[in-house]
Amino acid sequence: MAAIRLIAGLGNPGPRYERTRHNVGAVFVANLASRFGIALALDARFKARIGRGSLLGHDVRLMIPDTYMNLSGEAVGPVCAFYKIAAEAVLVAYDEMAFEPGVVRLKVGGGDNGHNGVRDVIRGLGNDAGFVRLRIGVGHPGDASLVSGYLTGTKMPKEDADRVLAALDIPESTFEHLLDGAINKAMNELHAPREGTD
Repeated sequence: MAAIRLIAGLGNPGPRYERTRHNVGAVFVANLASRFGIALALDARFKARIGRGSLLGHDVRLMIPDTYMNLSGEAVGPVCAFYKIAAEAVLVAYDEMAFEPGVVRLKVGGGDNGHNGVRDVIRGLGNDAGFVRLRIGVGHPGDASLVSGYLTGTKMPKEDADRVLAALDIPESTFEHLLDGAINKAMNELHAPREGTD
């Protein structure tokens, strides 16, 4: 795989959606920006907050689309086109209901699995689904009819939010493999049981 040149965190803009489950991808990128001292500024051309800096010696752009989730490709696509970033050099972080809070998983390529943001990123990249995904567990409400409110209508309970934040603190060695494009090494480390878990 190619080295990662762009990390995009998906979510919905505005205070109404802060701390909702659908915004955990945006939280991941905001935390990275803080961790590595990268300022994110709104760039109207790209409908996103964007910053550029060194992540463990890698020149990487961070972005949080300023679009609604289902229009995420309107931000990611133009950034990749302008900076000539191939889909395989992009990491997209987003919420995943298939996993419980505190679980994060890497995946390369595949379909959108019903996720509107991922679907639009694929569209925005010219139907190239070959990007790397960081799937951040948020749990499932148990009934399909409750999904919309569960993801966007209520804030995450503190216990769940704390689990998510702990999981997003990816160890430096794992993150370095990811940035290098050594996705299998990163997966092996990230997916291994953490100390104190089964």
